[in-house]
Amino acid sequence: MGQQLTMTPQLQQAIRLLQLSTLDLQQEIQEALESNPMLERQEDGDDFDNSDPMADNAENKPAAEAQDNSFQESTASADNLEDGEWSERIPNELPVDTAWEDIYQTSASSLPSNDDDEWDFTTRTSAGESLQSHLLWQLNLAPMSDTDRLIAVTLIDSINGQGYLEDTLEEICAGFDPELDIELDEVEAVLHRIQQFEPAGVGARNLGECLLLQLRQLPVDTPWMTEAKRLVTDFIDLLGSRDYSQLMRRMKIKEDELRQVIELVQSLNPRPGSQIESSEPEYVVPDVIVRKDSDRWLVELNQEAIPRLRVNPQYAGFVRRADTSADNTFMRNQLQEARWFIKSLQSRNETLMKVATQIVEHQRGFLDHGDEAMKPLVLHDIAEAVGMHESTISRVTTQKYMHTPRGIYELKYFFSSHVSTSEGGECSSTAIRAIIKKLVAAENQKKPLSDSKIAGLLEAQGIQVARRTVAKYRESLGIAPSSERKRLM
Repeated sequence: MGQQLTMTPQLQQAIRLLQLSTLDLQQEIQEALESNPMLERQEDGDDFDNSDPMADNAENKPAAEAQDNSFQESTASADNLEDGEWSERIPNELPVDTAWEDIYQTSASSLPSNDDDEWDFTTRTSAGESLQSHLLWQLNLAPMSDTDRLIAVTLIDSINGQGYLEDTLEEICAGFDPELDIELDEVEAVLHRIQQFEPAGVGARNLGECLLLQLRQLPVDTPWMTEAKRLVTDFIDLLGSRDYSQLMRRMKIKEDELRQVIELVQSLNPRPGSQIESSEPEYVVPDVIVRKDSDRWLVELNQEAIPRLRVNPQYAGFVRRADTSADNTFMRNQLQEARWFIKSLQSRNETLMKVATQIVEHQRGFLDHGDEAMKPLVLHDIAEAVGMHESTISRVTTQKYMHTPRGIYELKYFFSSHVSTSEGGECSSTAIRAIIKKLVAAENQKKPLSDSKIAGLLEAQGIQVARRTVAKYRESLGIAPSSERKRLM
């Protein structure tokens, strides 16, 4: 004899709903409404009663009670998905053995209801424009011979997402049919025309040329224009290494003048292609809303994100107890699937609420004071508090977002490792990152803080962090090393 967990279709559905994001869940609900006639959306103002849709039918009341008892016995919550209780509480006589994967397919987008007046179809459904399509659109407006247009299309295909020409002109010229007799100077002439397109600096072969193209499109009376052109043309390597003393000596200018020249160069875009957004817009809908009321933090589900469902009482009343016809069997199966779907949604919401409440309880300091007050938190802590398995907590916190007065955060953001303090306590890695960011923001830009110096400052605050750990945290924040943060003041 032995025990094992059977992955029934209902259990698979409950697990899948648990880990879906809000947008994916909305699409799942919409497909469920379209495929199951027993399900209907609960409209505002209706009396939400999801007890027994067949209670008003005297002939079918025993069957309805039997189904309710069977359903109540099998409503295991998501916090027991991993401990085998599902297999013990789900009745074996369930008439449903549907391939749920064929009915409920997830999707990355969702469409709102037709009565949503604020919905913008173009914004929600249009794909971003690629750099190539943007350049081809400008090319179609430019008068050009057929040969030059062919060269231009080839050049545009060789421009990467950052706006730089990846292939050399010799390689591009060698790729044309010899019968066309295209010379290298023709390719270069067409490239110069493409370099006049928007965004400024596109089609450059290196960083210096990219910055020079942008400088040429500025007004001629721009201060320090001549010095800036010379800087990006002849001394771009010295600028990259921040050898300011060598730059002042080579260009024969003073420190204040060099600072103004560098400010002009830094106002340019080294990656002009990034201005064209090629990816589709992504939208974040918060699952949980946290607000403060009379010194108490309140946690509530975002009711606008998840529509309420119920079983259609009229259709459910058509089910006959002893009828074994194909139509009655179909309706009985659809009724059972509708009830399981609603129960899975309720279980998902209850589990999400439990986890979010515990996270807020643990991270009150963050909500009151910010990142520096973030406490160490791991999945095991929340799993113990709510009596669930760690894998369930992982599913709940994936692609779920919390709206707080400080912004919208993914639930996983509140989980972080810890380091020891000199007093024997613990400090969250998120709090350490916030302190590092604060220290770098307040540093002397002429003498930026090194990783060792930052580690020393943290140790002075009682936080024991190695230099390599500081470097790892600094890189995760996108902060450059001290040699690259040096500025002229």
